[in-house]
Amino acid sequence: MATSDTTGPADSSSTGPAAFRADDRRANGLFIGLMSGTSADGIDAALVRFDAGTGCTLLHGHTCEWDLPTRARLLELGQGAPIDSIDELGTLDVHIAECFADAALQLIRIAGVDAAQVRAIGSHGQTVRHRPNGAAFDGRNRFTMQLGDGNVIAERTGIATVADFRRRDVAAGGQGAPLLPALHAAMLRSDAEHRAVLNLGGIANLTLLPASCDGVSGAGVRGFDTGPANALMDAWCQRQLGQAFDRDGAFARRGKVDETLLARLLNEPWFAQPPPKSTGREQFQLQWLQHHLREDERPEDVQATLLELTAATVADALLAQQPHTARVLVCGGGVHNPLLLRRLAARLPDVAIESTAEHGVDPDHVEAMGFAWLARQTLAGLAGNLPAVTGARGPRTLGVIYPA
Repeated sequence: MATSDTTGPADSSSTGPAAFRADDRRANGLFIGLMSGTSADGIDAALVRFDAGTGCTLLHGHTCEWDLPTRARLLELGQGAPIDSIDELGTLDVHIAECFADAALQLIRIAGVDAAQVRAIGSHGQTVRHRPNGAAFDGRNRFTMQLGDGNVIAERTGIATVADFRRRDVAAGGQGAPLLPALHAAMLRSDAEHRAVLNLGGIANLTLLPASCDGVSGAGVRGFDTGPANALMDAWCQRQLGQAFDRDGAFARRGKVDETLLARLLNEPWFAQPPPKSTGREQFQLQWLQHHLREDERPEDVQATLLELTAATVADALLAQQPHTARVLVCGGGVHNPLLLRRLAARLPDVAIESTAEHGVDPDHVEAMGFAWLARQTLAGLAGNLPAVTGARGPRTLGVIYPA
């Protein structure tokens, strides 16, 4: 797997101790978070230190790209393709876990730490289906599925592993997502202004942080998915150009927004649903896009329109749910798309649009840090979800612990 890594200064991503209830010794020390999102563009690994003095500190971030055949299959499954057999499901579950374990071991080696010093790994796994409203959208047999067997990761690394974070929240009536607004509140809230954290992954989601919200308990924090972000743009770019993503928005920049097409896309009923809500590639995929095309559009115009769709749905959701937001802090892969950020700024002229990097938090590793934090919560017996965000019946300790 191809890799990339970053190392920040010791205090590059830290928050106050109260935000993490760091008085519990089980919750302190080194943790690793592993994350592969809806875009399936790589496994992000973050080495994080939690302690009573500095709260949360990102020590090292590292990314391993998926091999092309595995990524292609993950994208197919994420867009609704069927699993060929139980054998394929089992094989893929183990293969994904092996890749996650490799990412953790590479991170440990590059960071120069002893694996014995790491208290636990928090592994998101790879989502291959997310149906929190039921497969028939009827509220029955609700489920979410992430592959990447925690047994394999624990065995390969020799480190206790916490995985399968989303299903307990879904079992409690929640959406299983987003799970990181509590961390966002602890790290990025401000007493002086209303803020929002925008994660531009395959799917976009917002965390709303009013000035009155509590960074310790998460009281007053809200969060929800807003719709497609990189997933649709990447898929269209792959189909038209054979490129995995639209670097710097160059493809979209060649086109013009098709306002008629944009109106048809925005007419999707899901956008009008109130939070709590979440979504995935199962819903916002090329087949969904194809249904709205006339087939005579220029490919670059479609790309520009998909980018505008992301900007419009994020802006509309923010204005509807927290109209007096002063600042939006952006993380995820979309932070590197300058055209997308410009279009967001144009639709939110009274709001400062900034990378989380400007507030000391690496935008490429926020989610991986989040799964280190979730592992920490689980070991300490603390809740990982916010019911006001996911819609669960109450706070729940999330994840399954696989001992070293």
